[in-house]
Amino acid sequence: MARTPKRRLKLRRQTGVGSSPDCLAVELQRERTEHAMTTKNLTLDTFESVINSDGIVFVDFWAAWCGPCRAFAPTFERAAELHPDIVFGKVDTEAEQQLAAEFRITSIPTLMIFRDGIMVYTQPGALPATQLDQLIQGARDLDMNDVRRQIAERDAQPAS
Repeated sequence: MARTPKRRLKLRRQTGVGSSPDCLAVELQRERTEHAMTTKNLTLDTFESVINSDGIVFVDFWAAWCGPCRAFAPTFERAAELHPDIVFGKVDTEAEQQLAAEFRITSIPTLMIFRDGIMVYTQPGALPATQLDQLIQGARDLDMNDVRRQIAERDAQPAS
């Protein structure tokens, strides 16, 4: 059986090895840090570099006072834990009002998906886990050469 932080902590409690209050406190802090690292808090300073990286980035715009945001948070965290190859970022719209304004966030939660620096999805509203899983698979399955071709064609059309 793998020794996860919780399992190591349980073993230490049972055996007494490494069970001083300081050791337990360090182990609990390590466990919290490992869990907390599944999503990244994005700010005005970090947002652009994260979304412009290669790969898939899911961004949840949220606020602490928002009930649907709080309801969606565990679903988003679980997805982040299950898909470590995808970046899952969170933008606190209260703390990052300029960033929320730049993306014209008017309803929260709002989920955005970026792939290779290109926004490929944006939609307000909390999602059930099954729908989030479908979006994850859809982002993985995108033909980015086709997406870039469509963007180039759209940009080449004269403005009306």
